[in-house]
Amino acid sequence: MQLEIHAVPIEFPEGCNIIIGQTHFIKTAEDLYEIIAGTVPGARFGVAFTEASGPCLIRTEGNDQELVQVGVTALQAIGAGHVFCVVLRDAYPINVLNQIKNCPEVCRIYCATANPLQVVVGSTTQGWGILGVIDGFPPKGVESDEDRQARRSLLRKIGYKL
Repeated sequence: MQLEIHAVPIEFPEGCNIIIGQTHFIKTAEDLYEIIAGTVPGARFGVAFTEASGPCLIRTEGNDQELVQVGVTALQAIGAGHVFCVVLRDAYPINVLNQIKNCPEVCRIYCATANPLQVVVGSTTQGWGILGVIDGFPPKGVESDEDRQARRSLLRKIGYKL
């Protein structure tokens, strides 16, 4: 069996975050919709999920058609079954990530990011599957005292620390 590896760039709008994971059941799109809408009522979002059997369709839900389409485009590029993509605006992954992880059909989270993203995909004669992700850029050094203070200030500015 031949295995090929592909780095698939994922595009999403500035100011948005994206969550990509593996799941296993047709009700994923509706369950993720309910989780996000019930956890962060003001969030704008799109959910897309790829079936891996039967009609093998990309199933969608969301309250923002642009973000739904971004999720669809990402999953078309990835080309793997049983993958979901959530694109968030006006919310951070930290607001919904634990609830998504606790969704019974979610198997794993590959990433939750606002950084430039590439999904590393392996392909065989059967199909494509996610091997991992490249999230952002490599480290440039270790934070200084000034960097540490800037990090702490940012967390307080955006409301995650007192």
